[in-house]
Amino acid sequence: MKFWKYAAAGAAVLSIGAAGAYAQYRSSVDEPDYSLMSEDGAIQLREYAPMIVAEVTHTGDRRRALNAGFRRLAAYIFAQDRPGKEIAMTSPVMQDQGEKIAMTSPVLQDSGDTSGSWRTRFVMPAEYTMETLPTPPEDVTLVEMPPRRVAAIRFSGRGSSEDLAAREEELRAWIADRDLTIAGPPEFAFYDAPMVPPPLRRNEVIIPVE
Repeated sequence: MKFWKYAAAGAAVLSIGAAGAYAQYRSSVDEPDYSLMSEDGAIQLREYAPMIVAEVTHTGDRRRALNAGFRRLAAYIFAQDRPGKEIAMTSPVMQDQGEKIAMTSPVLQDSGDTSGSWRTRFVMPAEYTMETLPTPPEDVTLVEMPPRRVAAIRFSGRGSSEDLAAREEELRAWIADRDLTIAGPPEFAFYDAPMVPPPLRRNEVIIPVE
């Protein structure tokens, strides 16, 4: 399937090896522009320009929701369920907790449980506008995100729910130490295909701040 182009690019890191292959893979995938305001080890304070995202929501386990969201959005950008040209894949794939639903155990932010309603987002290439993007299917929504400032913490590995919860706690402590005000829920960003070895993967927890 065409959405595995993204994974196939990452597989090159395994087949032709190491730093050079990874650098080539990363440079082939566009990322949204931002201005770096400050940096403290793995944590950055950034200002993002406006961007358009395509998003879809699934309910259930976080990782399964991410996989389902990825496949659904990939079908849209690779023109599998609509007429017209393909849209270039960008990075990262973004995920956040949607509206909470009734359940018998806590959500991720409370105790690491991964159940709930999860929104997955692809950032659209900068050359597109809301008018020039292909019309998506009913379950995919195009959203214009305004300029915003965020704190982001970067880490490698598989991006497990445990890792995400630990990095979120670290980032919240950093924000509090600097008397910044949180302006929205945390978001998770995954920059690499599944075939990229975990030590080389780039993951982030992102929290909007005022």
